[in-house]
Amino acid sequence: MEPDLFTAAAEERQEKDPSSSPLAVRMRPRTLDEVVGQQHLLKPGSPLRRLVGEGASGPAGPSSVILWGPPGTGKTTLAYVVSKATNARFVELSAITAGVKEVRAVIDGARRATGGFGKETVLFLDEIHRFSKAQQDSLLPAVENRWVTLIAATTENPYFSIISPLLSRSLLLTLEPLTDDDIRSLIKRALSDERGLKDALTLPEDTEAHLLRIAGGDARRALTALEAAAGAALDKGETELGLQTLEETVDRAAVKYDRDGDQHYDVASALIKSIRGSDVDAALHYLARMIEAGEDPRFIARRLMISASEDIGLADPNALPIAVAAAQAVAMIGFPEAALTLSHATIALALAPKSNSATTAIGAAMEDVRKGLAGSVPPHLRDGHYKGAAKLGHAQGYVYPHDLAEGIAEQQYAPDALKDREYYTPTRHGAEARYADAVEWTRKHLGRKRS
Repeated sequence: MEPDLFTAAAEERQEKDPSSSPLAVRMRPRTLDEVVGQQHLLKPGSPLRRLVGEGASGPAGPSSVILWGPPGTGKTTLAYVVSKATNARFVELSAITAGVKEVRAVIDGARRATGGFGKETVLFLDEIHRFSKAQQDSLLPAVENRWVTLIAATTENPYFSIISPLLSRSLLLTLEPLTDDDIRSLIKRALSDERGLKDALTLPEDTEAHLLRIAGGDARRALTALEAAAGAALDKGETELGLQTLEETVDRAAVKYDRDGDQHYDVASALIKSIRGSDVDAALHYLARMIEAGEDPRFIARRLMISASEDIGLADPNALPIAVAAAQAVAMIGFPEAALTLSHATIALALAPKSNSATTAIGAAMEDVRKGLAGSVPPHLRDGHYKGAAKLGHAQGYVYPHDLAEGIAEQQYAPDALKDREYYTPTRHGAEARYADAVEWTRKHLGRKRS
């Protein structure tokens, strides 16, 4: 018997007793029009619309697709809708449990169904990134010859986890994280719908806000938390789902934090000032508050990159690469794992030696420019590559530092008005001590007068 996404027995049981299924399952959309979010993938004529038979006739059949997105954004939901709406044979495999043998069995069955009954086969392959290269290779002939139309789902970057030949034969559809408005719409539908809680409870604003924070853009997590808390409230005979009941049920305290208000900036400011002050424990506290409040991890990563240059600079030259690497990692993996990366970077920056010399240096230089202290570029530094430059005196008398034993030439680089200006004042903290020695030596050999 071939695997199926939703077996007949499970469907029959759900129809007879809907309450036996989890709320997240009961509230799955039945049509593409009921899907919340991902509207960029559901326009008329889109690959998913064609998979369910909307405009799929003619020589240009529906394409295989790879659905890429974070957990809870609707990959399985879209597959479920296709399975219910398509006229094709629908088969499901999970890369966690299936192998080449199972894939070949589906392909053989698809070829028989096409040849014998003229029926197309749609194969939903969940967690495709768990397939090895050889296992993914086994899909190529079926996808290329359209013996099956593949719907593959992955939470990992397909450019790293899926072989190029399979990517080139499929359309990559990127699912976006669900917004708070998307999750709010799902919650309200679950509260009122006959398949859900049937208006048995009301949801105050503070409880809804905390539920959105818990969800973090994950629809499944939101509905799971709602179901658990609603069950507890109904057991107590309540008609309103209060914040305390939700907190007790999910064991997660509401964080007093408004991502669009003062708290957003106050907590972010406290994080950076704690890093600047080298208090690693306070920094981790504020980081945790931002994460628990559902803050955008990219916002946190940007602040860490700024801190690496503003407050650490050359005292620890590794600080900026660590912060940049953290930002890149966060963009690739998202929450919840991104919390580990942000913690890694926060600890490194908080414990690094501190220097704001890069900040004060560029600030002083820019202040002079704003005041009009600029002047002409010295003639010997000007471009001398074009015809007639020598007649103008450009590039004449320039000393090439690499021709000298010490690699430094005593010549003027700054405009006349700024020739003795010193902007960079290094500290002796951490690695910047060697920069302090270097700048003292170079200024001396440049023949600069002490200001």
